[in-house]
Amino acid sequence: MANGAVLCLLFVSGFCQKGLAAVIETQQTVMAVVGGKACLNCQLMQPKDVRQVSWQKVLPEGEKNLASYNKYFGQKVNDGFQDKVEFKDAGLQNCSIVIRRVTEEDEGCYRCLYSTYPDGALIARTCLQLYELHEPVLHVRESNSSEEAVVSCSATGRPAPTVTLTVPHYNSTSVTNTNATVTVTATAVLPRLHGNSTQVGCAVRVLSGPQIEVFTMIPEVTLSSADDVTLIIVLVVVMSFVCVAIIIAGLLIQKHRNCVSHRDSEKNKTPQKTTKDTEESKTPLLNQENEVRQRMSTGKKKENVSPKESSLRAGCQRQLSQQFTDTQ
Repeated sequence: MANGAVLCLLFVSGFCQKGLAAVIETQQTVMAVVGGKACLNCQLMQPKDVRQVSWQKVLPEGEKNLASYNKYFGQKVNDGFQDKVEFKDAGLQNCSIVIRRVTEEDEGCYRCLYSTYPDGALIARTCLQLYELHEPVLHVRESNSSEEAVVSCSATGRPAPTVTLTVPHYNSTSVTNTNATVTVTATAVLPRLHGNSTQVGCAVRVLSGPQIEVFTMIPEVTLSSADDVTLIIVLVVVMSFVCVAIIIAGLLIQKHRNCVSHRDSEKNKTPQKTTKDTEESKTPLLNQENEVRQRMSTGKKKENVSPKESSLRAGCQRQLSQQFTDTQ
């Protein structure tokens, strides 16, 4: 009978505490990176007569007081935690603390306890979960083909981090280390561009913690000495073809010009009667007439001509005049 009464009282106590805890707003789980800060918040959602707010660490052997804020004496951090715990918001309704440089020993559950009157203690519980994330390593190396590059990004954390490459396709592998951390590696094979480098990025995250991003450049493809020789040979061959084409075009143009010149010379060979030739054909007759007239005038001055000679000369003149007229 007594045992039954004790069990009943414990049940009622637990029920009351669970019901009263609903008036306190807090986070069930707080994430923090190893070596960073963890902020634990508690806020009373109903107006109560609060005398003191206390923060406690839940341990297997019981609760351990870390800090408290009193209505009359203000805030206080207990001995041994002055360098570890500080108040972010010190108040009777809203009370928050910050744990600095968190380690694995700080991982676990904490509770904030509101001492009220006449309701008594109002308790809320929040748990601190640590994660570990080391700086990612992004590496680029040449693959078996000089036209391709292998990009790999590795990150170590606890629990296993999420590693994402800023490329369409990549493969991921994970390895569990002896200290319970996990190393995740994402690998992708990317083409290398001629005359242009490409940027690739890697983003890593553990759970809902902040994301870390790193970037690197994939170098452009450069020509080797063998490639230089090949390029020179190709250029020489192309230039040779161009020169031959220019020479052939010049010969064809010269041949066309020769044909046109030959046709023009054939046309010029056809004889044509010019005005000069007509004048030259007329000149002998005029010369003959002038010569006869000159002789006649000269003879008249030197001697008297007989009638017979005069008649003969007159006939010659008429004959020459007639010939000159016929020629015209």
